[in-house]
Amino acid sequence: MVSGCVETIMRSVIFIACMLSAFFIFGCAAGPDFVRPNLPSVSQYTHEALPASTISADGQTQHFIQSGKITSDWWRLFNSDRLDTLMKKAFADNQTLQSAEASLRQSQDNLRAGYGIFFPQLDASLDASRQKSSLARFGGSSASTIFNLFTLSATVSYTLDIFGGERRVVEGLQAQVDFQHYTVLGTYLTLSGNIVNAVIAQAAYREQIKATERMIDLFREQSGITETQVQAGIVPYSNVLSLRSQLAANEAALPPLKQKLSQTEHLLATLEGLTPAEYIPQQVDLSDLTLPSDLPVTLPSELVRQRPDILAAEAQLHSASADIGVATAALFPSFTLNSAYGQTNTSINELLKNTSNFWSLGANVTAPLFHGGTLWFKRRAAIDAYNQALANYRQTVLSAFAQVADVLRALENDAETVRAQSEALAAAGEALSLIEANYEAGSVSYLQVLIADGQYHQAKIGYLQAQAGRLQDTVALFVALSGGWSNDEKKAPATR
Repeated sequence: MVSGCVETIMRSVIFIACMLSAFFIFGCAAGPDFVRPNLPSVSQYTHEALPASTISADGQTQHFIQSGKITSDWWRLFNSDRLDTLMKKAFADNQTLQSAEASLRQSQDNLRAGYGIFFPQLDASLDASRQKSSLARFGGSSASTIFNLFTLSATVSYTLDIFGGERRVVEGLQAQVDFQHYTVLGTYLTLSGNIVNAVIAQAAYREQIKATERMIDLFREQSGITETQVQAGIVPYSNVLSLRSQLAANEAALPPLKQKLSQTEHLLATLEGLTPAEYIPQQVDLSDLTLPSDLPVTLPSELVRQRPDILAAEAQLHSASADIGVATAALFPSFTLNSAYGQTNTSINELLKNTSNFWSLGANVTAPLFHGGTLWFKRRAAIDAYNQALANYRQTVLSAFAQVADVLRALENDAETVRAQSEALAAAGEALSLIEANYEAGSVSYLQVLIADGQYHQAKIGYLQAQAGRLQDTVALFVALSGGWSNDEKKAPATR
């Protein structure tokens, strides 16, 4: 009879707790409600208006499309199947990306665990012990006895989140999920940019090494001819010394280029989740890459809602705002409902009899009265942390806008550099052709042909560097404008 009444009471307590849980979840919470920062008032990234396009350089013009949409797989605009293969391999095996995804899953599980506070906490326990008691402790004179004690019990407790502290904790956990989500997207974006940049650098270094080796061969041949002329008394010995100096300079330039090529290949191996010994370099030449002609430029007001590092900073700001609510709720009383029901007896066979049961119902209220200012200053510290997160957010936005502005100006300057280097290369090539024709006609010496050939390859190195710089700054623009993941998030591997 008693047992049935107690069970009814406990079910009622659980029902009331659940109803109160639902009530307080949707009730008010201490501390400020988070409001997203205002959108920037500027409508452009640079002080001067952005031109419609760059100048034509090497037969190519890049057009800036205002408010254009960037595709999530933007690297396909370079039209290289090998590049696309490298990208897929890296997305599947890159360890940094996998680490970021694991952190995201961890934050999601922490959020699910945090929701448990809104439900009654039910626990069961079974205790068995052998004890010796003495009535002398209570003033008696009877002899001590030895007995077994078995206890089977269940407890239910529920914290009433009246002031919303627990809700703010869960809100902070949700903000951490958002932060990790945008961290994954940022890792994905950085990875894609690094791969394309490394492929471009690898191709450029390979071409520069070929041109430098050709120049070294030319200077060696020139030195041999000049030494013969010195022995014949035709030219002074200083000419030999000058050529040897230029030869040594070119020979000194070759090892750093080879080292940079090796470092780039090792970087690609690491990005693909391989050791340098396992990596097989992919042969991608600069001629295999197409320079994208249409460059979508996201509006500043859209960028702050798309760029992963800005959104991650906003999530941290949201988390700091929730911490203020947690610290504020700690200043107020906390309320807890609890109940217990159990059976205890000296014999396990008698444990389930009605005479062995016990139960309790209760409520607890704990109010902070004096903590030496600890709770108050913890709230002040939470407010300071929020202001710090706000300043970090604003700085992230400023840095992002400056990065976009830098890249936009770089693309304009790259076009001018490529055009100048292309003209220099064309002039050097035309000069070489004329001197070769004159040499065949017998009007110039072979030494002049070698000199013209060396000037041509020197111009070619400058052209290759300018061409690679233009391609890499195009990559930098796609990355700075968030890579277009928000336009087609289902395609982004980092969001799976």
